[in-house]
Amino acid sequence: MSIMVTPEAILLILANPCPDSSSDLPEIIVQVTDLKPTGTKYMFMANDGKTKVRALLQSALSSEVTSGNIQNLGLIRILDYTLNDIPTKNEKFLIVSKCEAVSPALESEVKTEGDESLLKKPKLEMDVMSEVKKEANGIVLRPKQETVAKSAAQIVNEQNRNMAPAARMAMTKRIQPLVSLNPYQANWTIKVRVTSKGNMRSYKNARGEGCVFNVELTDENGTQIQATMFNDAARKFYDKFQMGKVYYISKGTLKVANKQFKTVQNDYEMTLNENSEVEEASNEAAFIPETKFNFVPIDELGPYVNGRELVDVIGVVQSVSPTMSIRRKINNEIVPKRDITIADETKKTVVVSLWNDLATSIGQELLDMADKSPVVAIKSLKVGDFQGVSLSALSKSVVVVDPDTPEAKKLRSWFDSEGKETTLAAIGSGLSPSTQSGARSMYTDRVPLSHITSNPSLGEEKPVFFCIKAYVSYIKPDQTMWYRACKTCNKKVTPAVESGYWCESCQKNEQECSLRYIMVVKVSDASDEAYLSVFNDQAEKIIGCAADELDMLKSDDDNSSYQMKLKETTWLPHLFRVSVATNEYNNEKRQRITIRSVAPIDYATESKYLIEEISKMKVSK
Repeated sequence: MSIMVTPEAILLILANPCPDSSSDLPEIIVQVTDLKPTGTKYMFMANDGKTKVRALLQSALSSEVTSGNIQNLGLIRILDYTLNDIPTKNEKFLIVSKCEAVSPALESEVKTEGDESLLKKPKLEMDVMSEVKKEANGIVLRPKQETVAKSAAQIVNEQNRNMAPAARMAMTKRIQPLVSLNPYQANWTIKVRVTSKGNMRSYKNARGEGCVFNVELTDENGTQIQATMFNDAARKFYDKFQMGKVYYISKGTLKVANKQFKTVQNDYEMTLNENSEVEEASNEAAFIPETKFNFVPIDELGPYVNGRELVDVIGVVQSVSPTMSIRRKINNEIVPKRDITIADETKKTVVVSLWNDLATSIGQELLDMADKSPVVAIKSLKVGDFQGVSLSALSKSVVVVDPDTPEAKKLRSWFDSEGKETTLAAIGSGLSPSTQSGARSMYTDRVPLSHITSNPSLGEEKPVFFCIKAYVSYIKPDQTMWYRACKTCNKKVTPAVESGYWCESCQKNEQECSLRYIMVVKVSDASDEAYLSVFNDQAEKIIGCAADELDMLKSDDDNSSYQMKLKETTWLPHLFRVSVATNEYNNEKRQRITIRSVAPIDYATESKYLIEEISKMKVSK
């Protein structure tokens, strides 16, 4: 029997806008029409042949579209959803958080008599929100009564008023999963565990001064979101939120996450104000969040070096070091540390540093079973530049030994069949000695300059990273090449009223300051040329002296030493690691290329790289 759309499917959704669980839902099959991407998600019109509603597939379902399982004009079975109101647009909006494809694209759009759209809601609610009655044979619509129909909101309000206080409280605890939240929702309640809590921080800017802190929240499905509180809200909830405890939270707001500063995998971030409600779930069974991973292959860790974004990795343990005692420079505190080396199918290895309890507990467990080469999955690691690329655990990192996941089984199969006999190389190999303080190997994602300049859309969503080999072909001598900086924090200072320099960041006056580079250089290779932004540490490597020294040369009467110094800098080959982002200036998008690290050419390593590239060309031919 052919699968068809569920008659009155949209009406069923209207009658139950926020189901408690997917098990309570009847079968809802709709047709996908007008499917189109929006950021990392996909929008479409859900069509049951008679009515339509605008809908959104959560980002977790995007892979179903890209793989071809969900197609335009195809049929899907909706398993879990939330129906939201958008008051400003007078519109219904369906958020699909769980579904499955049941049919590829049909020849045409399904239509029956009375086709109408649910884009505008008021009249439709009055006409079609007649009572829905569940019977053994399915869903039966009762005929409309002569009395005036009530909206769904009116019915719910009347029911709530007739309930006992305890029952009304239970209604307010209708929990929604984090994956279903979006900025268009006004009323929601979530049940989450605090998995990370930041310190209270003070700030001062042009709008004034205040305090702020944030927490990372995780629901039982493993979905995470960052919540931020300012001033009164921060003071109200700082002591309220405790690590590891479970809370009900409502009356917060969501906005699109700033990708530059987010530390969890979520398209949105939450803000709680002093009117938000936070209630500890103390008398109820708590939960341990499901740990969800978003693994990054070891050979693709480079773009994350020294960035704010944390990564998840999975690998086979190759070695485990004994526990070491490390003295922190900040407070002279001695903390335990243990290094483990892991490898994956990319045939690369990386060192992961475990600290404190992770070093003494999980680290000891891994040491005891190191001869069995266990598979380990680690969540929330910071990527550093020690020996090219390294990983470091944080207080919120999660380590799972031999996880029961498809990725772990695949990795174990690879290692047992061929990995343990394969020659493995550290991801930092290929670096010349002088690049140990750089970001990563300059040979793993090398591209010609034209690859960047010919793709103006690169970096639109988030900065992307590449390595290039190029020459500094020109440095404009009359540009502003440095700024006056505080010797403590390196932030810009301004001349004080009487004498010295005022640092807004440190809130103090100093008699002396230093100069730090901030400049633009023109670089060229065989394919193209471009202007690149460069900052202090990288500029010192390019020019060969500090900004204070170059300023002294520029101050000479004839200025010739300054000109000569810049001339000597040009037409020398360098390896550059660059970030590419898109900025908007005067309503025009422009590509901004910034030098992140600089290394001289190591000709032995460069020769090996070129030989490998030639070999690839021969194979392709």
